[in-house]
Amino acid sequence: MSYLNTVFHPERYHGHKKKPPFFEGWYYKLVDAAEQARYAIIPGIFLSDNPQKHHAFIQVLDGLTGQATYHRYPATEFWAAEDTFEVRIGNSYFSAEQIFLHIEDDQRTVHGEVHFSQLHPWPVRWTSPGIMGAFGYLPNMECNHGVVSLDHTLSGCLAIDGREISFNNGRGYIEKDWGKSFPAGYVWMQSNHFHTAGTSFVGSIAIIPYLGITFPGFIIGLWHKQHLYRFATYTKAKTEHLAISDTQVDWIVRNRTQRLQMTAQRAQGGLLYGPTRENMSDRVGETMLATIELTLTAVQKEHERLLFQGKGYNAGLEIHGDTERLLAMQK
Repeated sequence: MSYLNTVFHPERYHGHKKKPPFFEGWYYKLVDAAEQARYAIIPGIFLSDNPQKHHAFIQVLDGLTGQATYHRYPATEFWAAEDTFEVRIGNSYFSAEQIFLHIEDDQRTVHGEVHFSQLHPWPVRWTSPGIMGAFGYLPNMECNHGVVSLDHTLSGCLAIDGREISFNNGRGYIEKDWGKSFPAGYVWMQSNHFHTAGTSFVGSIAIIPYLGITFPGFIIGLWHKQHLYRFATYTKAKTEHLAISDTQVDWIVRNRTQRLQMTAQRAQGGLLYGPTRENMSDRVGETMLATIELTLTAVQKEHERLLFQGKGYNAGLEIHGDTERLLAMQK
């Protein structure tokens, strides 16, 4: 598989012939129709400079209780197709259209399948191959990001520790990361549960190192009424304000014609494992109980016109690492 093939198919596995350290993981968010069950299923692979630390994994986060489990597999039990997005770990299977789970150990049992329809992938173009834009062409980024589907419909059910959960007519979201390590400091937020059905939002800002320089890079997408509003470092958008407190994150970005105001309310969550260059050892706090308030306006001279205002529920929120340094880089 050529390098350009992976650039134009960010959903696929990128680790074929990669030298360690390397990690890759996919994030499946599942919320049932009644919004009484919400889960994150995270399959992935970690390759270390020390071959004894090579392993595959499936993480399961119960977004209501915060209970997170890490199911470890030998790296030999990981398989990924080269020409499409298909991954197998142990007896479980993952793709853009479905997941089949067969997890059974002393931590948790998960059996069943969930199918995805009416997917809305982040557009891939020559000028902007995915959510990373032109940065998607750069090799050896510390951490790369992709959005497989901003919003889609679920069908199927899972039996988790003996409890049957139907996901029929629920909502889902899929994204992924790959590279050498998670950023030294970052904020990530996501929701596709707004009062306007089909609206989805994802935003992240992080400390980005590349070729000896370090800068605060961000990527934001708001999918609303079949239109994707993008704000990103590569679109020359700017952060006007960023503040992180014990209770919320306030973030305002602006491009030449639009302004987006975001307020994410923090909530209790669980601890996931995240990659460093040495191991899957970072404990990353994630909640699926946050809310995100958005206000998008069109800006022309001194006048602003409201384009969208809404509140996202069942929101994922991660605030991790050296966020003081991240905040200082905005000044």
